[in-house]
Amino acid sequence: MKLAVNLSLIFTEVPLIERFQLAKQHGFDHVEIQFPYELSIPEIRDQLDQHHLSLCLINVPAGDLMTGGNGLAGVPGQELNYKHALEKAIAYAKALDVPRVNVLAGRQPQDADLLPCLNTLADNLKLTCLMCHDAGIEPVIEVINGIDMPRFLLQNIAQAQEMREAVQSPHLKLQFDFYHMAMMGEDVFDVLKENIDWIGHIQFADYPHRHEPLTGTLPFSDLFAWLKQHYTKFIAAEYKPESVSSLSFEWKNKFF
Repeated sequence: MKLAVNLSLIFTEVPLIERFQLAKQHGFDHVEIQFPYELSIPEIRDQLDQHHLSLCLINVPAGDLMTGGNGLAGVPGQELNYKHALEKAIAYAKALDVPRVNVLAGRQPQDADLLPCLNTLADNLKLTCLMCHDAGIEPVIEVINGIDMPRFLLQNIAQAQEMREAVQSPHLKLQFDFYHMAMMGEDVFDVLKENIDWIGHIQFADYPHRHEPLTGTLPFSDLFAWLKQHYTKFIAAEYKPESVSSLSFEWKNKFF
């Protein structure tokens, strides 16, 4: 497996454009960014080339989701806006050699029924699979816990599996986040092993406070040891450092 660091949650002591250098200085060859769109493609390309890094994952723009809104992908009436967001993500991914893009399902609007939202999400994911496959990019969907993000449309592994069945595309994969799974009461190790065949990307933070490994209760020694034997794609540190980012990498020396 290939280890990456998330530049949206880690190294936030400095602006995004300065975090690439810090990633390299702390021994990472791969980075991911939730929403890289504050920087232009040439700006990111320059940072990747200058510091000999690869960008392994970005998210499709999600509208107002991160500021408390409903987002785009699962919101009836937002289909055209979602398509434009997808086109932007694909343009960035193609130009920057990003192998995967993540789709955030979004929240069920308070004035909307659940089924139309799920149908909208499924239709948008079918379009995503077609457009991403044509561009040589793999789409992934992410489970996000409903405690941190109430009304999120995919809160547990069963809901993700049901959406996979609704989309019926071999190209759609799962972005598996240890923290979100644990927050929803899933047995992280069991669910990881049961779903490894369709996992396209992994992210990790400890439970319950979403800090770095060794600050909570997740069995990272066992998890990482198993993944080293069964997983060859990217795994990314996506946590909120307990103190400062530069002091949060004890886990890296211990496990990698």
